[in-house]
Amino acid sequence: MDTIQVAITDATYAASLRELLVRNGSWEVVCVDRPDPGRGGVMVLDSDHLEMLPQPLPNPERVVLVARNDSSDMTRAWEAGVNSVITDKDPLNTAVLAIMAARLRAVKSPQTAPASEPSGDKHPAGNPISQGIPDRRTRAAGVKGPSGRP
Repeated sequence: MDTIQVAITDATYAASLRELLVRNGSWEVVCVDRPDPGRGGVMVLDSDHLEMLPQPLPNPERVVLVARNDSSDMTRAWEAGVNSVITDKDPLNTAVLAIMAARLRAVKSPQTAPASEPSGDKHPAGNPISQGIPDRRTRAAGVKGPSGRP
């Protein structure tokens, strides 16, 4: 079972978010005073709790920041490398979507990818390419694909 740590100073917001997460998913949702980056899963933080973590964040894709809509919070998020930032005025459903996206990113992150993944299935830039379907550069060069068409 995945874990979601909720470390938000606003107790009402944190409790409402926790309730919605528990109702909508199969996650262990834990409200914490101090986030633990050593624990797996997603961390949902406000700016005060983000400052408690070591910088730079080791896995910023796991963090969802619930920020006030001011430049200092946005600057902190940018400097920490946080991918998901929502404001404290956004609907709770928006927060849930951001958490779900962070969960998917964390699962796909290079730190958690299996070491036995075949390297030949990926494009040099890291994007997967479909077997037998030429990319744009190949078509532009006039190379014929499996159907005999460029």
